[in-house]
Amino acid sequence: MLVWSRAARRMIWAVGGLVAAIIYGAPIIVIALASIAGHWNGAWPNDFTLRHYGNALTGDSARQLRTSLETGAIASVFAVLSGTWAALALRKIAPLPRRLFDLFFFMPSAVPSVSVGLGLLVAFSQPPVLLNGTTLIVILAHFVLISAFSYGNISAGLARLRPDYEQVAESLGARPAYKLWRVTLPLILPYIVGALSLSFALSMGELGATEMVYPPGWVTLPVGIFALSDRGAIFDAAALTMLLVAGTFAILLALVRISNRATVR
Repeated sequence: MLVWSRAARRMIWAVGGLVAAIIYGAPIIVIALASIAGHWNGAWPNDFTLRHYGNALTGDSARQLRTSLETGAIASVFAVLSGTWAALALRKIAPLPRRLFDLFFFMPSAVPSVSVGLGLLVAFSQPPVLLNGTTLIVILAHFVLISAFSYGNISAGLARLRPDYEQVAESLGARPAYKLWRVTLPLILPYIVGALSLSFALSMGELGATEMVYPPGWVTLPVGIFALSDRGAIFDAAALTMLLVAGTFAILLALVRISNRATVR
């Protein structure tokens, strides 16, 4: 129902903002307070300290942060490369085969991530392809889970691309490779950067499949946070969570600036 009254619209915006603040803002605020709390025995924490951040930036926690960044970067780059290749390859095929391939690409995102991790664990625990206990199986799990989002984002960009530009390039004698590198890819660059941003964010927060396949020497930050909270070290887990949020946000902000510059061009 349309709301024509200005007062009613303001009330709806106020209520919506309050609900959003409670649902999204309150958990972050609580985690931020817990990350600097020395004790929390009442309604509010006390004995504020930065000791938990010091613990998070040293030892195992620092290695887990580097592991998450490396895993997210590698898996995201390969997901975007494969998603771009698949979207370009399936762009002009018949509708029915394309729907089948779409189903194939989106299937990992339709099942629980734990199932994906278990499937990889079972599939690659025996020769001739033995990946169990290696770093590669963690990266592969992240790649499988995020590749669908990369493919979907880039496919949407190609669907919005006007064919005039490519047709003009062809009429001027542009070869397929030149048309791809100088016309098609630059026009969908914002979608490629957006796919990279989304893939990286999803990889940084992935837990279910990683819990199933990670080796002792390649522990990601979400796994470390889960282990700390399971042991009752809630304040240290909160500090690690804030570092995870801050690191992901900083990289996403940089990627968004790149995407905006590509859009302007």
